[in-house]
Amino acid sequence: MSKDNTNVDLQPVSQLEGPADDIKLDPYLLDLLWNEPFFSSVLRRVTKVRTDSIPTAGVSAADGNLRLWWNPKFVGTLEPAKVRGLLKHECWHIILDHTTTRRHEPHLLWNYATDWAINSMIPESELPEGGLRPARPFDGLTEEQLSQMTSEQVDRHAKLSAFQASLPLDKSSEWYFAELLDNEEIKKALEKNEKEQSESGNPTPGMPGGMDDHEGWDDLTDEERELVKGKVKQALEEAVKEADSKARGWGTMSSEGRKIIRELISNEIPWQSVLKKFCGMTRRANRASNIKRLHRKYPGVHPGAQKGYTSSIAVYIDQSGSVCNQALEQLFGELRSLAKRTEFVVYHFDTSVDENSETTWRKGKTPQAHRTRFGGTCFKAPTEHANKNSHRFDGYLILTDGEAPDPGPTKLKRGWVIVPDRKLLFNASKRDFVITMKSN
Repeated sequence: MSKDNTNVDLQPVSQLEGPADDIKLDPYLLDLLWNEPFFSSVLRRVTKVRTDSIPTAGVSAADGNLRLWWNPKFVGTLEPAKVRGLLKHECWHIILDHTTTRRHEPHLLWNYATDWAINSMIPESELPEGGLRPARPFDGLTEEQLSQMTSEQVDRHAKLSAFQASLPLDKSSEWYFAELLDNEEIKKALEKNEKEQSESGNPTPGMPGGMDDHEGWDDLTDEERELVKGKVKQALEEAVKEADSKARGWGTMSSEGRKIIRELISNEIPWQSVLKKFCGMTRRANRASNIKRLHRKYPGVHPGAQKGYTSSIAVYIDQSGSVCNQALEQLFGELRSLAKRTEFVVYHFDTSVDENSETTWRKGKTPQAHRTRFGGTCFKAPTEHANKNSHRFDGYLILTDGEAPDPGPTKLKRGWVIVPDRKLLFNASKRDFVITMKSN
């Protein structure tokens, strides 16, 4: 939203007085409450502002407050289901922090990317005309539109339409943004549309430009940004509690949508941080003489000492089929940044440890994902192997799907790295670290 939309004559809907035939938002909010209780709960905490300063609708965060701006002339042209989709679209902008996150540049591409990500989660039948949605082409051109367009504009419409139709559904805003950045032809076509619109003051005929306004998202100070983020998280937490307490509290929200929202309000420590903590706690101090350092007690008589911190950690890779190369690459990607002061010795195992698979990984070397065993899984194998080699290792990690019996106690510090969407089938020892990975 632009700053001139905050005129004092713009009042919340509940404070407006006008003719009985004025377009009201209240019936649509009631429809949302009945059909989509979760989104209704979120919007109850947002100030609704009636305005003709923007052509459609939009959300903004200013002065620490969230606002939903809506143009009655636009809303009045929509069927109730389309208004419901519009309100859900604006809610998702709030939920995903698009109003408070620093906007990506070029902002035009980011606008398209956010709309594609959000509209993937809204039924196509609920999207107003102009709603951008992956996996479908633009609406066909009418005779009137064709008469107003140049041949270059018609060709550009076809290219943009085909590009949108080629995109898969249910990707993140960042994913769609990267696709746009990688396609120079589409990027230039969108920039051409924006230039034509700014010069004429009107949208290019037949060129969908989205169904809402994205201006003003990056006009916040850091203090305002953090304040609004806190309010959004609190609103989401309260909306989730309400939704969980009612039979139809989530409305038509998909399981994937619920997962996204629960992750946004989760206070869970990222698995990468737990992994770093494990590696840090296995380090040992090495003491070596250094003539360049002064001895604290006998300076000039004896050389000083220098301490260094290193560790050697064994990494046992479960060879069962559910431990895929992608999970292994995720783990190695995180360990790569920890290899500066830590040596990782990698082994494969099933019912026994394949000692021929031993690979030592130091800084600058990355083991390649490959497979040497295809048997069952026994956690006693890596536990006994690590205990037998306790003089070599300071701790060990087991990358696994968790589907085998408890191997019992261990001499060394042990970390269980569980692949995404799996869990350990037993309660780990209090001394153990359980590191549950999540999909990228």
